[in-house]
Amino acid sequence: MPDGVEKSAIFLMTLGESEAAEVLKYLEPKEVQKISAAMMTLKNLSREEIADIFNEFIVSASSKTSIGMDSNDYIRGMLTKALGDDKAAGLLDRIMHNSDTSGIESLKWMDAGAVAEMIGNEHPQIIATILVHLAPDQAADVLKMLTERTRNDVLLRISTLDGVQPIALRELNDVLTKLMSGGGSGKKTLHGGVSTAAEILNFMGGTLETEMLESVRGFDPDLAQQIEDKMFVFEDIMDIEDRGIQLVLREVQSESLIVALKGANEELREKIFKNMSQRAAEMMREDLESKGPVKLSEVEANQKEILKIVRRLADEGQIALGGPGEEAYV
Repeated sequence: MPDGVEKSAIFLMTLGESEAAEVLKYLEPKEVQKISAAMMTLKNLSREEIADIFNEFIVSASSKTSIGMDSNDYIRGMLTKALGDDKAAGLLDRIMHNSDTSGIESLKWMDAGAVAEMIGNEHPQIIATILVHLAPDQAADVLKMLTERTRNDVLLRISTLDGVQPIALRELNDVLTKLMSGGGSGKKTLHGGVSTAAEILNFMGGTLETEMLESVRGFDPDLAQQIEDKMFVFEDIMDIEDRGIQLVLREVQSESLIVALKGANEELREKIFKNMSQRAAEMMREDLESKGPVKLSEVEANQKEILKIVRRLADEGQIALGGPGEEAYV
């Protein structure tokens, strides 16, 4: 059975070039890359398989409402009438994140090497300001390509970054826009701070992650502890409730889960098995036992892919991570 990405690829391939292009305009760079890669690997499909995917789309689409669509103009008008132009503008800057920052946004479409080459010689504060606008995994890949001194300095600045003057961000965006021959400028809410530093560190990998965290600890032990408390590692999946585990498992490929569990403790494995059907759990146990030695780098890579799914579902409000800093409910 195709997964969500493959279903999307099949659906778009059957729409036609122009219609598919219009849909892709609304997706994030990572999503476009995944769907495009899936399109390249599509094999011959039966009419029944395609029909099933269209039927699933129709059922899903029919359950949606128009609430939330094209709502920006409505919200802007409502707040302006209620608060006046000045107060409404300040509030809108904080809650609407779709302002045009074409220069910085364009970096999301570039590979980490190209981004590192473009910004690597800039002041660490500029690099930090740019990286907080990228996805944590892309920011981590960029950091890996910087010198150790710059890398540690940038992480420290990210973790203590809590604001930037809009005019400074506009000027930075203008510079990047000119460098990439883009157009337009703007401002965007900044997402620096301890949580952002922790998210980026989660994608750095064992040795680099430890070295960078220790560098921050040498500067400010309390800050390092705050970052560490916010970090979410594979073993923290234990803190997710059973329903959340089941939602995650729906989106994880079996082979990826097998490799990831090779590096997991027995308690976490049992938690995963408990949230599968009895037959699926038995097959997974057998596959784990028959699986030969796996490189640590492969285990970590597959665990990080699963963590991406976990974080996305958490961001969408479908699951609660329940880790450090999460508020308890009774």
